[in-house]
Amino acid sequence: MQTLYGHLTYCTNIHAGESWPDHFAQLKQYIPAVKAQVSPNKSFGIGLRLSNLASLELSKEAALEDFKQWLKENDCYVFTMNGFPYGGFHHVKVKDMVHAPDWTSADRVHYTIRLFRILAALLPEGMEGGISTSPLSYKYWVKTEEEKDTLIENATLNMLQVLEQLVRVHRSGGPLMHLDIEPEPDGMLENSKEYIDWYFQFLLATGVPFISEKFDVTDDEAVKIIKSHIQLCYDVCHFAVAYEDPLVVLERMHLYGLKTGKVQISAALKGLLGKGAAREEVINNFRLFNEDTYLHQVIGRTENNKFIHYPDLPEALADANNIEVEEWRAHFHVPIFRNEFGSLTSTRADISRVLARQASKSFTQHLEIETYTWEVLHPSLKLDMDQSIAREIKWVLQQLDV
Repeated sequence: MQTLYGHLTYCTNIHAGESWPDHFAQLKQYIPAVKAQVSPNKSFGIGLRLSNLASLELSKEAALEDFKQWLKENDCYVFTMNGFPYGGFHHVKVKDMVHAPDWTSADRVHYTIRLFRILAALLPEGMEGGISTSPLSYKYWVKTEEEKDTLIENATLNMLQVLEQLVRVHRSGGPLMHLDIEPEPDGMLENSKEYIDWYFQFLLATGVPFISEKFDVTDDEAVKIIKSHIQLCYDVCHFAVAYEDPLVVLERMHLYGLKTGKVQISAALKGLLGKGAAREEVINNFRLFNEDTYLHQVIGRTENNKFIHYPDLPEALADANNIEVEEWRAHFHVPIFRNEFGSLTSTRADISRVLARQASKSFTQHLEIETYTWEVLHPSLKLDMDQSIAREIKWVLQQLDV
């Protein structure tokens, strides 16, 4: 929905359905119910997630026209999409395969271009659109610095193919659309430093001559074009797990002249470990969130403010007796309308700070709640799905004082 501070929605990756007919059935079931609770008299924006299979099916003219008609009849619109998970995302073991195929693969390129074609067909006139995507690849898939550099170079070159298509669409009178890179723990780009270093050392270094030659523009013009079409997806949970102060990150982005295409409004789990029985209670609460579908990377903070990275929650639990570690933060998207989970809390305060910054000095047009873990949450944390989604949206609106 349109607010004073940008378009607000939730990501439909909370809904199962890897084929388009199955996912569309979920949208029909839940979106009108959510809209009735949070936006009964205004158009409701959708943050659409399509698997590769669903994107192939929705690309067919009849399916796309049917969806456009449904959007019109239900007073809805699509302004952002989630292009990170390519394959199955529900009822299967996802874990690190959420990054596959990575940006070294032609399949990732074709999938992303297809999503942008769908988005261009769905965007309301005059509105910009964005698609979030993987942070190039997964760090544990490479073993040496040389392999890492080669992967980043190849991934960046592939991303330029998407960039070229976005520029051509916009220069021919189509909508402005941007690819929004989503850093996350253990991604090839996992924090603001790695994102900014990549942007200048790889993306601009290869992209400026590429765009200058393709479109016969100066280097300065090429930089502006790239910064318009390749932006950051700021997932609040991901940056909080990395212990990054959101206001520092946003100021750093501003100083470097880099844009934020989308904020994914999400909260991570955190717990101060303490000692003795209190420590055991916190660890046992983390055990309740140890499930087999998604990656739940953990970063531990030591008494000397050093950081220990655990690829997944089981590795952290195996190190539970490491008394040097004082705090854990876990990549588990918990409902944002709650801040306490037994002896654990969430990083929801970071969301409040990001939204306050957006309200005082807008830095993005797209706000998307992303709590995709609904199916693997403990029953005590669940309402009916439409009520849970609506409750999250209402909490965000309260933070924005809308």
